[in-house]
Amino acid sequence: MTVLGQTRKEATPYAEELLDWVGLSDKRDEYPARLSGGQQQRVAIARSLAMKPKIMLFDEPTSALDPELIGEVVDVMERLANEGMTIIAVTHEMHFARDVSSRVFIMDGGNWVEEGTPEEMFTNPKEERSRQFLAHIL
Repeated sequence: MTVLGQTRKEATPYAEELLDWVGLSDKRDEYPARLSGGQQQRVAIARSLAMKPKIMLFDEPTSALDPELIGEVVDVMERLANEGMTIIAVTHEMHFARDVSSRVFIMDGGNWVEEGTPEEMFTNPKEERSRQFLAHIL
C-alpha cells in the first residue's frame, strides 16, 4: 500500500502528526466503530489532509453529530481555515460560517438565493428568504 508514492513506513509519521493535529493521537490504534461520531469526522479530516489538498470540501460535516460533539469538528475546521486552507462547506453552523468565511452563499431548495461577505449576509441580507432563514437559524 502506498500514499502519495510513500510506503506505509514512510507515511506513518505524517499520519500520526495529522492525528495529533486533530486531537486524536491517542486513538491511532482504534477501529472506527469504537470512535464517537465527532472523532470519526476528525479522523476523516486527517485522512483527507494526508493527501495534501489545496481545497477541502465539507458537506454538512456536523449534521449527524450529537450537539455536544459538533464543537470538536467545528474547532478543527476553524483551525484549517485560520491556517490558510481554502474550504468550501455546506453547513447550517452559521457561527462557523460567519466567523471564518470570506464569502457566504445562501441556498434554498437547491437554488442560489444570495451571496456576499459574512458582514453583508449576517447584518443586512438583501433577500427576504435570506432574512427568514437567518432569523430562524440564529
